Amino acid sequence: MIKVFTAQNSIEANIVKGMLEANDIPAYVNGEYLQGAIGELAAIDFAFVSVDEVNKDKALRLINEYETGNYSISV
Repeated sequence: MIKVFTAQNSIEANIVKGMLEANDIPAYVNGEYLQGAIGELAAIDFAFVSVDEVNKDKALRLINEYETGNYSISV
């Protein structure tokens, strides 16, 4: 598994996971439950998205489109 995206929170991680899966890339959210153990510290940057190495390049391209606001859903 290759880490392809570090999210601000678990919601963003799951949005990116859903985007990847909508494009036929199996994706996994890791670390989202660590936020519950934080207490009074800011609960950010603990969730990340990973994919199989064979899907890395396509996933990174889609994530780049997402981060730059150029991602569009094909119907």
